[in-house]
Amino acid sequence: MKTEYFIGIVPPKEYLKRIEQFQGKWFDRLGVEPHITIKAQGGLTSDKNWIENVQNVCKDFSSFQLTLSEPQYLGESILYLSVQSNEIHHLHQTLVESIAPSDDLIKQYFELDNFVPHLTLGHLTSQSELKHMETCAKTELTPYPTFDVTFIRIYQSNYEKQIYEKYQDIHLA
Repeated sequence: MKTEYFIGIVPPKEYLKRIEQFQGKWFDRLGVEPHITIKAQGGLTSDKNWIENVQNVCKDFSSFQLTLSEPQYLGESILYLSVQSNEIHHLHQTLVESIAPSDDLIKQYFELDNFVPHLTLGHLTSQSELKHMETCAKTELTPYPTFDVTFIRIYQSNYEKQIYEKYQDIHLA
């Protein structure tokens, strides 16, 4: 099996634990820690040659502030916390350009013009359950934090455990 990677931003530990506890009410196990995807799998190949490009982007990209905000929906089955930050779009675009995935991969993974930064809370089949989750998120996950993004995290697939695990953290300038 080929190894897959993606790159994300991790919220502060205290808030990360709050999200994990919140998600634990609906899910026995999730396949990855709560995160905001900054670069999806497209172009992040098993040869890992792209990591040097990511490191070069990060050494020239200053840390920045990001705010998590109100729950919203992707389609009808995914609930997420929205993200407010101008810099996240610039970092996403710079990473995509440095890795240079094909146009098909950019389209497949909703990158560049289709990029919607978000922190997924859950993917459910029942609309009523999703609405309940949204209501609970508005009370249990507030106040929504603003935090400094000082690093990004590369995640690697672990097919035996059916999860993504931390592979490497790369600090911003």
